[in-house]
Amino acid sequence: MTTPRDSLQSIPELTPLDEYNRQLGQNVHPPDWVNPEPAGRYNMVVIGAGTAGLVTAAGTAGLGGKVALIERNLMGGDCLNVGCVPSKALIRAARAAADVRDAGNFGVRVPEGVVVDFAAVMERMRKLRAGISKHDSAQRFKDLGVDVFIGDAKFSGPNEVQVAGKKLVFSKACIASGARAVELPIPGLHEAGVLTNESVFSLTERPARLAVIGAGPIGVELAQAFARLGSKVTLLEQGHQILGREDRDAAELVRHSLERDGVEVECCARITAVRRQGGVRVLVLEHEGQTTEREFDQVLVGVGRQPNVETLNLEAAGVAFDPRKGVQVDDRLRTTNSNVFAAGDVCFPYKFTHTADAMARIVIQNALFFGRSGTSALNIPWCTYSDPEIAHVGLYEQDAKEKGIEVDTFRIEMSQVDRAILEGETEGFLKVHVKKGTDQILGATMVSRHAGESISEITLAMNAGAGLATIAKTIHPYPTQSEAIKKAADAYSRTRLTPTVKNIFDKLLAWRR
Repeated sequence: MTTPRDSLQSIPELTPLDEYNRQLGQNVHPPDWVNPEPAGRYNMVVIGAGTAGLVTAAGTAGLGGKVALIERNLMGGDCLNVGCVPSKALIRAARAAADVRDAGNFGVRVPEGVVVDFAAVMERMRKLRAGISKHDSAQRFKDLGVDVFIGDAKFSGPNEVQVAGKKLVFSKACIASGARAVELPIPGLHEAGVLTNESVFSLTERPARLAVIGAGPIGVELAQAFARLGSKVTLLEQGHQILGREDRDAAELVRHSLERDGVEVECCARITAVRRQGGVRVLVLEHEGQTTEREFDQVLVGVGRQPNVETLNLEAAGVAFDPRKGVQVDDRLRTTNSNVFAAGDVCFPYKFTHTADAMARIVIQNALFFGRSGTSALNIPWCTYSDPEIAHVGLYEQDAKEKGIEVDTFRIEMSQVDRAILEGETEGFLKVHVKKGTDQILGATMVSRHAGESISEITLAMNAGAGLATIAKTIHPYPTQSEAIKKAADAYSRTRLTPTVKNIFDKLLAWRR
């Protein structure tokens, strides 16, 4: 099968079609790609070349299995093309702008009139994304021994998949078709023309006035980034707090940071209609009992993901699914067809790249080696890349309470951490929850500029069954911001001391400071 060269222009993620997006397209959706002839019965057929699909395909091929990988759009999936990679490039540029703005706090005088070249910011993002894309390229996976097919996959039986007129027969299959931005049921929203994470990275001009609908991780990250890059941003959230699933103290700290960056945050805001007037989008809002109309140049929908299940003809394979929740799987990621597994956003509520990677490894173990690995055993950390970041793993205090588990909580303010003080990054804290009367870590939330880099130490401890007592015995380099974790462990250790020893210990700590 030869795909027409102008097909690159039809993919929203590949506009503008400059040298970098052409390079990206050549890697992850080659215009001249010719699908191979099916090679008999495959050990594994993988549908979807996002993180879960790529890891499953590469892992199976590395073990000597015969693998087919099918992708209808861009290899690399959301993470490479419209998620982690472009968003973090944008966030880094926005952080640079904020650092320049705040340089005076460090005695560095920046001349007035410094401006953000938004077009250059987006070009840098496209250049970096294109460079990274070679790792997810069709050619690389072909070189790994994977048969790569570009086209729509449809099951035609319990052990068969059709793609571009070819029939692939499999012993095992993995559905890793991912998810997409959900269409909100707001009258006029679609007709007004709005941005999602799948189109926002195609912008070449900075929107002067940007409305962001939804204050989850996507909405919060992009609202702050665009504000720092010079847009006037309004963040609209229907719930009572931003980042609704996070610790309330953590969410409030991030809200204050957004507001300092100029983001107007409106919680309990309901959008009842949207219309377009020329180049302007008009939002009709209900907020605190009042109805108002607000004008914006662009509207970004940053809430909701919907699994990609509709076009797969799952019924033919005997695979049960729900249009909203996705493919039905058990703890071992088996579907209702014992030969078909699923992994990633198409079947799991925690829609993170690192989770998709972990699930793919479970699929390989269970599908090829009759393993018994399950998702319930996973300790899944996550991070919202605001500034400061929020990172979390395990249970929240409320989760523990609902499970009837009593906890002790140790809280360390970043203002107590020397490196954070020296860096001027004292906003934030660490909360560690342990089972009451023990050092067993049940969960932790960290708010700091580098929380995402620090949370892995706690995740590792939880996986290894190591508690705060072990962390307390672990030497941490001084000064680092991860010393907050050591301080939490020391706080636990002090609860185990006799009053006399505790008094001596406190004096030693005071002397050190």
